[in-house]
Amino acid sequence: MTRTVAAGSRMRRAARQGYSFVELLVVAALVLILASAVLPLSRVGVQRQKEVELRRGLRELRTAIDRYKDAADLQQISNFELEPDDMGYPPDLDTLVVGVPRAGDANQTKLRFLRRIPKDPLTGDAEWGLRSYQDRPESTSWGGENVFDVYSKAYGKGLDGTPYTEW
Repeated sequence: MTRTVAAGSRMRRAARQGYSFVELLVVAALVLILASAVLPLSRVGVQRQKEVELRRGLRELRTAIDRYKDAADLQQISNFELEPDDMGYPPDLDTLVVGVPRAGDANQTKLRFLRRIPKDPLTGDAEWGLRSYQDRPESTSWGGENVFDVYSKAYGKGLDGTPYTEW
């Protein structure tokens, strides 16, 4: 009986003293293992979010370029704004924001295609690579005639393995 009482009092004393060093080490090791598994997932999540924003920005710009081209083809843009060699594409991205005069409108209202030029989330600025209709598809320098397409100037590859410049 005295052994039982002595063992019980030792257990109560140990409970009052707190955790042992070994228990703390085991808990710390488990936390480190879980943290090491979460860190790569969070990095991939951040990269995935930036890629989603990049695709959204490219889609917004390309849609605005297409809308400008459609308006030029439908002769909704004043002829004074169109150059004969621009093939109906905007001369630069700023034209999509500033707008162009509507054809046949005495009030000189402007057709605008973008509120602002979106930022490239990978580079952090609103500088995009441009291609004109006259440029070769693999060209990395803009000919300057018009804006037929845009691409990211970011280095590196996406999660799917394709370079950002080919998106």
